[in-house]
Amino acid sequence: MANFYSLSFRSLLFAAVSLGLSACSQMATPDQTSKTQEMPTLMPIPDAIAFIGSTEPERETAYHIDENAYGSSVTRQQNWYAHELPRQKIRIRKFFITKTPITNHQYAAFINDTHGEVPDVDVVDWGAYGVNPSFESTRKYAWGHEGYPAGRENHPVVLVSYDDARAYAQWLSVKTKKYWRLPNENEWEVAARGLHGSAYPWGNSFHPNKANTADQGPNDTLPVGSFPRGASPFGILDMAGQVYEWTSTPGEKGRMTVKGGAWDDHGCGVCRPAARHHRRADMKHTIIGFRLVQEIDN
Repeated sequence: MANFYSLSFRSLLFAAVSLGLSACSQMATPDQTSKTQEMPTLMPIPDAIAFIGSTEPERETAYHIDENAYGSSVTRQQNWYAHELPRQKIRIRKFFITKTPITNHQYAAFINDTHGEVPDVDVVDWGAYGVNPSFESTRKYAWGHEGYPAGRENHPVVLVSYDDARAYAQWLSVKTKKYWRLPNENEWEVAARGLHGSAYPWGNSFHPNKANTADQGPNDTLPVGSFPRGASPFGILDMAGQVYEWTSTPGEKGRMTVKGGAWDDHGCGVCRPAARHHRRADMKHTIIGFRLVQEIDN
């Protein structure tokens, strides 16, 4: 993919962000951020031609997977896979992508440095999303005055909006003097399924023991990298199940595209890298996190 910003713009971005991103209420405690300076592990994606998207038979297979898992045709009735991109070849430029989603531990360094708002959602906003889980179910993921929830340092950070994810990327760009950003949908998909466009990161058949889904999982997030056998052809982890991930690609009605499926999904047709869902950019959900791309300059 082409660079979206010139080097001069990036320099201005780094300077602007270094003046401070956002001030606010709660911050991670020093003991939580003392070890958070290590950078996310990166994996290279080569300059290459790759397949993305799906065929009608592949989408039909996904509906059958869901029907077997849920015992109903709810995903078919709601046309979950009707708007996937058609199967096609694209050209991608070399980039690096984080091996796992960004963790609570890594995100804490950003909160501590910027005094930014901690991951959380209030009851009014949660109700406005119109989602099924209760507000009480979000409390074990919410950060407090003492930082992230105990025992979840290596779980993917959730309850972060699209703008929260972008702010972390901008902060990390300043810290490292490298350009970090959210992946676009095509980049994310190629990283997840390889150059030949397999149905899942590990191959063409769903295996519940290779991903954190509701089929065999705890119905909760897990430490990142808990399913090494579910790695993509590039060695990237947690790209099916675990949490949906923000991309920089706009979706319908002003929403943003999220990819990957989550820990509460069965089946898992929606965990296919070709699947795409659109969520309002301000949504802070327990099933949405993110990973980043580090772009390479010419």
